[in-house]
Amino acid sequence: MRFGLLGTGPWAERTHGPALRDHPGAELAGVWGRRPEAAARLAERLGTRPYDDVDALLADCDAVAVALPPDIQAPLAVRAAKAGRHLLLDKPVATTVAAAREVAEAAEGAGVASVVFFTMRFRPETARWIEEQRAVGGWQVGRADWLAGIFGEGAGESPYAASPWRREKGGLWDVGPHALSVLLGVLGDVADLDGSVAAVSGPAGGTVQLALRHASGAASTCALSLAVSPAAATTAVELRGTAGAVSLPDGWTDASTAFGHAVDALLASARTGEPHPCDVRLGLRVTEILAAAEARLRR
Repeated sequence: MRFGLLGTGPWAERTHGPALRDHPGAELAGVWGRRPEAAARLAERLGTRPYDDVDALLADCDAVAVALPPDIQAPLAVRAAKAGRHLLLDKPVATTVAAAREVAEAAEGAGVASVVFFTMRFRPETARWIEEQRAVGGWQVGRADWLAGIFGEGAGESPYAASPWRREKGGLWDVGPHALSVLLGVLGDVADLDGSVAAVSGPAGGTVQLALRHASGAASTCALSLAVSPAAATTAVELRGTAGAVSLPDGWTDASTAFGHAVDALLASARTGEPHPCDVRLGLRVTEILAAAEARLRR
């Protein structure tokens, strides 16, 4: 499958690009970016061709992998889907429900396959854990803490700290999708958006606490931030129920390898016509939950 890479930032350079270049079932057809000089540099490093015109790249590929801020990703994904290109998107799909719904409707209308790269769902060790806990069942309480220190006092230099959208939207929108992808994967969907999502803000420049009620009857909480002290940074998930208590194991699969598994998933979905659990419908649902939480914070 010929992939066009949209984006030239550190995520495209470190994760998407190398995974596509090295994947035996993929051909990296070219790179497009908002800055042509950056697209040229990245294309040279990846051994492919830069494109100045995104539509020209769409004409030369079968699928797009998008490594762009969410509200730039969304309209380009719609454009790609309408051109008949399969979608390998990043999380969150968008930061408004309307934009995420437009992507989902475009993909469905065009009949293209889609996968959203929720990193934890494509690390084999964590994906296996999620499947095992879903099979066990009987979970009553879940907790997910995604606390990063890239904007925290004393944080070292991170290539992702220069991202304006991360600084504006904070942990709710950047790491919130990771937490939700795990909790929804085990506990199921939230019961409803009006009565089953609560949110309060905390310290550390954008820390948010979410509380969710799932249709399964379980309740869960999330602590989300990009601005804790680096010494307080953590990624942890815990479930408690009739089987006792379990915790998410540490992941050791790097992001580029995990992205390769997402490519596998898109190839399989395109070949079989079977939707993947992490397709744009999950991307839309995650956006709906985060938008509901944001609305509660504003109130």
